[in-house]
Amino acid sequence: MAEEALIVIDLQNDFCPGGALAVAGGDEIVPLVNDLIRRTEHVVLTQDWHPAGHSSFASSHPGSQPFETIEMSYGPQTLWPDHCIQGSIGSDFHSGLAWTKAELVIRKGFRTAIDSYSAFFENDHTTPTGLAGYLKERGIDTLTLVGLATDYCVAFSALDAVKQGFKTTVRLDACRGIDLSGSLDAMIALMREAGVTLEDHLSD
Repeated sequence: MAEEALIVIDLQNDFCPGGALAVAGGDEIVPLVNDLIRRTEHVVLTQDWHPAGHSSFASSHPGSQPFETIEMSYGPQTLWPDHCIQGSIGSDFHSGLAWTKAELVIRKGFRTAIDSYSAFFENDHTTPTGLAGYLKERGIDTLTLVGLATDYCVAFSALDAVKQGFKTTVRLDACRGIDLSGSLDAMIALMREAGVTLEDHLSD
């Protein structure tokens, strides 16, 4: 019997309407995510967890604006508004999220010099979060990903999950995207090519 886990990506206040890096409709997915949590035995949450002055913040680069791209030692990096600062209200999970069932919370982006989109690796694609080892040790081989944002942290997590050998599904109806310069279509195409199963129950 395959063991399955639900990975809820960054369903935090700063990514919901009114937050510092709001994803349009980000709060709309909460009831559906809660329903999936209720129906899944193993639940893992990820939490963006940046120190103040993080290198991915536009405010850390004088003269730069949010959503510009700069070159970092590990490759191109989109600059963001200050968001999900450790211990802030913005970093808290959405108040409507039924998070108490989670067996594990993976915090990411806490290293000042490197950003982290994926639940599995920092943006250098080599520094692991430990999630793959945890899941494998628990005998979990099948993952469903939901959360924010489709074209960044969800997509990068899904691509890494496939590379780590997990059977991976993204529930697009339980995600919302940022869509910078066509990033949503591009990342959906990348996920499809990589073998991620994309489900959208709204279009059934």
